[in-house]
Formats: sequence, C-alpha cells, structure tokens
Amino acid sequence: MGNDGGSIPTRRELVKQASKDPSTTQVKETQNEKLQHYWAHCALSQKPLSLPIVSDSTGNLYNKDAVLEKLLDSSKNIGQEDNVAGDERTAGTIKSLRDVVEVRFKLDEENDNGEVSKLGGLRLVCLVTGKRLGPGVKAVYIVPCGHAFSENAVREMAGEQCLECNEPYTADNVIPILPTSTAEKDRLRDRASRLQSAGLTHSLKKAPGLGKKRKKERPSKEEEVVNGEAEMAGPEPPPTETMTKSSSNAIRNEGTASLTAKVLAEQEDRNKRRKMATNENLKTLFSSSDGAAGKHSDFMTRGFSIPAGAKR
Repeated sequence: MGNDGGSIPTRRELVKQASKDPSTTQVKETQNEKLQHYWAHCALSQKPLSLPIVSDSTGNLYNKDAVLEKLLDSSKNIGQEDNVAGDERTAGTIKSLRDVVEVRFKLDEENDNGEVSKLGGLRLVCLVTGKRLGPGVKAVYIVPCGHAFSENAVREMAGEQCLECNEPYTADNVIPILPTSTAEKDRLRDRASRLQSAGLTHSLKKAPGLGKKRKKERPSKEEEVVNGEAEMAGPEPPPTETMTKSSSNAIRNEGTASLTAKVLAEQEDRNKRRKMATNENLKTLFSSSDGAAGKHSDFMTRGFSIPAGAKR
C-alpha cells in the first residue's frame, strides 16, 4: 500500500538498487561447496561416490555403474529425456567406455576424525604422501594407468613413469581432478581435440568405428583404380581370351603360365575346326566329288552332257 495519503514512501523503497558483485571470499565459499559436493557425489547420477570411480577428459568423477547405465540407455533409445539430461551433465564427453579411465584411489578407513560423513563414506588419500584428497588439496591422475596422487607429489617426483606402477606417461596425460582454473580447463579441451583429430579417446585407445569406416572406403578406392585401368586398356577382349589371360596371370611361375597359355590356344583351334566340320553351310562350299570330268569342260558347257561321237 502507499500513495493513498496514509504513508509517504522514501526513495530507498521506490528505487531498486543493482545487485553487487560477490566478493572473493563469497566466490571461494561457493566454489568450495561445489567441490565438496562433486568430491562426494557422482556428477551423472548425483549419488554418493562408490568404487569403482571413473573420470572423463574434463576431470569429473562418476560412478562406473552410472556410466554403464547411461551408455545402455542411449544404445537402446530408452528414456530420451534422461539421455538428454545425462549428455548435458557430461557435456557429450562420454560416448563409450573408452572415453573414461578408472581412477585408482587409495582408501584410508582409519583416522577419519568425523570427516567420513562429509565424503559419503569414502576417505581418499594420496598414494605417496598419504594426504587426504579433496577440496583442500589438488589431486591429479595419470592416463592410462589411472593412479591418483596429489599434485605436489607429482611435481616433486618429476619423471616419465608412474610412481606406483612405473608405467610411462607424458606431462600432457596428467589430468587434474575437478579443475577450477580456466587455464587447466582450456588445456584439457585442447588435449581432447588433439586426441580426437588423431583418432584416439581419453584413455589413449582407438576411437570406436574407425576400422569399419576404413574397410568401407577401401573397396571404393580399388574400384576407381580398376575402372581407370580399364579405360586406359581399351575395349574388353572376347571371353575366351580373358579366360586364358586370367588363368595364365593367376599362375605365378612363368614356365607353367606359358604352357597353360599354349594348351588353351590349341584347345581353341580344335574347337573352331570342329565347328567348321559340323557346319552344313560350310560343307556346301566344298565338293567331295572327283573333278576329272570338269577339267576338259569350259564354263559354257558346264552342266550339259556332250555326245560321245560329237566333234569338238
């Protein structure tokens, strides 16, 4: 109520002030709350994290059973709304099990000091230093083995082999868990794009479906080559010649190839002669009678009989 004579509103009541930007302490508090939530819950199903735990190229943590359910639902096209929501949560980074790596954490069930309830029953520690991994300590894992360490331990123990299994790795394959800085997020995006262009997944395995595409493309290329050679060769030979050439080319030994070519040529000549011998039209062109009588006759008297006593 107001402006009815009973009360006089002030400027503070009529003019709305613009919202202030959050301070650095407020930003850190909200960021810490998000980290605590995602260190304790699956980013896909929002359920408490439980072993086995997997991670994608962005460093998020998921329950492996939730990822399997998501992939099965997407393959069967069941629950399209759930699939869209799952793709939004994973940002389309998980399309198969090759896009995730199982993170091998070390559990410390002793000395929880009341902190177990905050992390959903899991206390994760570094394999080298024994420090608790969580929002207060930056953690990383190595691809493809998946062992998790604190970031300081990996920096101090600089090398090209895993500290737990001695598997070789590169600095590009050290993935931060739940990164917060924009530089780390940009580095992970660049790494994912480079792996995709190379035909690899987050786990450094070949992307599914590439082999099938290559097999489908090969016949088309061969057909193009064959068609080009056929055009340069000119018109096709008759079927008999193609048979002889194909049979002789199929034999790698030169001596046997030449012999088979000769034998096939002789067989063709015999077949031609047989056809000519059995053809009645060709027989009429050749006379089998004796031509002695026709030697003394000219073309004017052929076909007529001349009396024996007649003079020529």
